[in-house]
Amino acid sequence: MAITTAGFRTWILKGLVDPRGAHLGPHAETPEKTHSWWRVMCLTGVDYFSTLGYQPAIAALAAGLVSPFATIVLVALTLLGALPVYRRVARESFKGSGSIQMLEKLLPWWAGKLFVLVLLGFAATDFMITITLSAADASAHAIENPFAPAWFHGNEIGITLVLVALLGAVFLRGFREAIGIAVALVAVYLALNVVVMIVSIGQVFTHPVVVSDWWSALNTQHGNPLVVVGIALIVFPKLALGLSGFETGVAVMPQISGDATDTPQMPTGRIRGAHRLLTTAALIMSAFLITSSLVTTFLIPQKQFQPGGSANGRALAYLAHEYLGPVFGTIYDISTICILWFAGASAMAGLLNLVPRYLPRYGMAPNWARAVRPLVLVFTAIAFLVTIVFKANVDAQGGAYATGVLVLITSASVAVTLSALHKKQRKRTVGFAVVSVVFLYTTVVNIIERPDGLRIATLFIIGILVISIVSRVQRSLQLRATSVELDETALAFVMADAEHGNIRIIANEPDDGTAKEYREKNTDERRFSHIPQRARTIFLEVHPSDSSDFEEDLVVRGVEMHGYRVLKVESGNVPNTLAAVLLEIRDLAGIVPDIYFEWTQGNPISNMFKFLVTGTGEVAPVTREVLRECEKDAKRRPLVHVS
Repeated sequence: MAITTAGFRTWILKGLVDPRGAHLGPHAETPEKTHSWWRVMCLTGVDYFSTLGYQPAIAALAAGLVSPFATIVLVALTLLGALPVYRRVARESFKGSGSIQMLEKLLPWWAGKLFVLVLLGFAATDFMITITLSAADASAHAIENPFAPAWFHGNEIGITLVLVALLGAVFLRGFREAIGIAVALVAVYLALNVVVMIVSIGQVFTHPVVVSDWWSALNTQHGNPLVVVGIALIVFPKLALGLSGFETGVAVMPQISGDATDTPQMPTGRIRGAHRLLTTAALIMSAFLITSSLVTTFLIPQKQFQPGGSANGRALAYLAHEYLGPVFGTIYDISTICILWFAGASAMAGLLNLVPRYLPRYGMAPNWARAVRPLVLVFTAIAFLVTIVFKANVDAQGGAYATGVLVLITSASVAVTLSALHKKQRKRTVGFAVVSVVFLYTTVVNIIERPDGLRIATLFIIGILVISIVSRVQRSLQLRATSVELDETALAFVMADAEHGNIRIIANEPDDGTAKEYREKNTDERRFSHIPQRARTIFLEVHPSDSSDFEEDLVVRGVEMHGYRVLKVESGNVPNTLAAVLLEIRDLAGIVPDIYFEWTQGNPISNMFKFLVTGTGEVAPVTREVLRECEKDAKRRPLVHVS
């Protein structure tokens, strides 16, 4: 059993190569295998392209005869708004952190962390609802097929849960397998859609009366062209689902193969590949959106788009059955079902890239959240819960989906606007600001019309905040340093004392840096801690930085201060940093060091809360506890003295 348990643990945590701060899984700095940009495009495209399964019907239902014009507005905003925004995001946030990282830099300390957690809540809403909504829509397409077994009807929830479970199984198997499936599904689905479009356009040319009938009906209902434009702009927020996929496109950038000359600081080839991915996907989707909107509006009676109609939620499938027969229609249905099911793969990839980049680094998730497979199990379980709560109803989840998509695109627009402003690029600042206003308007309108989306997103945000706080408290006694480096002077101080057989460290809270401060501290510690007068000592000071940071790369500097040797390090957390430096000194010198503290004044309980928020508080006992937690061998554990 022990071997079986160990084997399972190895399998489930595969990729978790460093318990203190690994780079692993699909979000690794150096993934096991990268892929051509067009292959990665297929992974993000299963979400983006799959909206063809329902977008034309949504446009027709929302805009009626004005659907083609509303779709043109959507395409214009895609090509002139979302695409330029995310091309810039790809250039400035090329490690897969997306626009969230760009905004993270704007707010320091805890405000920035809380802001990121809120955005992650909206991202989780977008990606999780993508998984459940797409699977539910795939189930609906399966049930609507004329050849579907009778027992399909009434079993929407069960079918959706099976599809979600299969998606999770694919990612448990491996990320490479997911990309392979995505390439096959996208290729087949787009090819079938080309066939449907060509045949449908042929029907329009064969029966041009459908165009004149549409034009007459449009003029009868909306004679004024300004009214048509106004309606197209008003209903645009309802078509926002056609913008999904951009955030995922930049989130999976580490999967794109770059050039041999790429550097971690500037992966030019990878950025170029991401630009090609975003541009190609946007152009393909724009062409399909416009043509599908035209042919569905011309060839499908408006009543069929209404709830209960044959084209409701499946306009292109309706045309496939109508003009290419039940056999081809069934093949098209199967392809649509498959790509809608696997649309969740794009969302799963986004979650697997975003969540480990932020929560573990903030100390706001267990360390196993860095590994892919445990996260897949967690996300699959959440998808099960969402599916059951919403009873696999596509319409009930649409508001939350649109809210998540629009908030992320709006935040990205704001991020690139501020970036252009910071770099004094006036024209680009104005252009991105206009795009930001448009997306902000769209987001607000969507929230007003469908407030349930904001409520669902709020639940995700609250869940992330609660988990983050609990995890931060639970991990408060862990070593947080991902690396500790002593400069040449600091190392010389340590090794010189090691030659005398003892390394005595005096923990000093930095004050005014005067000779009096060090003299009095040295005198007090020697007196109350019984340090021999001739014994060599080194001061160790932690200078405060951002206390909201969890993981840090520590650089210890050695300096001479008024005749005293001092080690200085910047960190947002004092006890954990002291423990990390002591352990590094032990490993470098081969001698277990001693450290001397004064008791902290004040209430122990308030000091503990102060430690959790500011990284200070009860320094001596917490330092000892951190050392006890990470070094089980008492003989190798640095000794803590308090007086």
